[in-house]
Amino acid sequence: MCLGIPGQVVELVDGYADQLALIDVVGAQRQVNVGMLDKTPDPGQWVLIHMGFAIEAVDAHAAATALSGLQMMGSGTPDDDTRAGP
Repeated sequence: MCLGIPGQVVELVDGYADQLALIDVVGAQRQVNVGMLDKTPDPGQWVLIHMGFAIEAVDAHAAATALSGLQMMGSGTPDDDTRAGP
């Protein structure tokens, strides 16, 4: 099992054999290779991203569930949203 970060397709990007899409991940937009997917995703569609590649198309509910789990892992405890620092 690998870690998949949920992101929403903003638009398809020209170049790289038509395998790039601009994906929004919690407000940050990145170019992601969508060539591993069975079908090119449409703008608005959710995908799971691993190492710069979209590995699976998912619905909005699955994306929200994945993001919730990632947020919980990042905080250490479900109620703790502190960051390490000075």
